[in-house]
Amino acid sequence: MTRTAAPTDAATDTDTGGTATDGASTDGAAATDLTPAQAFDALYSYAAPALVRQAYLLTGRRELARESVERAFQLAWQRWPEVAVDRDPAGWVRAAAYEYAMSPWHRLRLRHRVPEPPPAALDDRRLLSVLLNLPPVYRRTLLLYDGVGIGLPETAAETEASTPAAANRLLYARAAVARRLPELAEKEELRRRLAELGGTERLRTAPKPVVVRSGSERRARRWTRAAIAFTVLIIGSTAFTLHTAPDHYEAPQAPATKVPGVPPRSGPAPLSARDLELRAKLRGMFGEGPERLLPQSR
Repeated sequence: MTRTAAPTDAATDTDTGGTATDGASTDGAAATDLTPAQAFDALYSYAAPALVRQAYLLTGRRELARESVERAFQLAWQRWPEVAVDRDPAGWVRAAAYEYAMSPWHRLRLRHRVPEPPPAALDDRRLLSVLLNLPPVYRRTLLLYDGVGIGLPETAAETEASTPAAANRLLYARAAVARRLPELAEKEELRRRLAELGGTERLRTAPKPVVVRSGSERRARRWTRAAIAFTVLIIGSTAFTLHTAPDHYEAPQAPATKVPGVPPRSGPAPLSARDLELRAKLRGMFGEGPERLLPQSR
């Protein structure tokens, strides 16, 4: 997960959600009086609704957008000592939500193979279709810069690209949108429509912060138990290997060699005349029954 540095100037906070350089803890003195759970709940209440809308614009799936934000906040609670001292906690969670939402593994899930109902308004359907046809990294760049409103260097850092590369991606994405929707050629109009698309769609917000925190703790316990079980399995297999493995060196058996002067073994030789006479005599005697066991008088 890539984190972006805090913006140097205040970014525009549209309906799709902006950066939280001052959002969750605007008053430093008051923030120090909050417990970790209270600080997390404040960040969640501030950033979660906007992040759900942003994730919807990235994926076009309502349930995946909600799930992505929930998983991002669960990860944030697991790493709260790191997130709490970050310069932009909302940006930290946003990067985690974007990474989860755009993971290619989702296409393997059965429920994601069925398309979701599109937005009701025709203009919203057209804009969402154009966004989803963009390559994922271009879509993310466009949303961060024109939708969220963060700066180009921060957009480049969050998308793991150089600033020139991010600028080229942004220009490409804007041109692709303008070709399909000429009325959105102006960047201000595009930003307005992105905000409207994220705000008009009815999206189910992630659960309450206390539910997210408890879910994060349960997930952490499950992973801990799985790690312990895996470690025990490795230790057991190692002990079994050590117990059954040979404890001394056994020299390999030398291959067979031909001894000089000894004739090679062969099959049975042909019968001689005497052997043939004896075989005929034996075959002429009683072949079975008790008579064969009685001594014959001469």
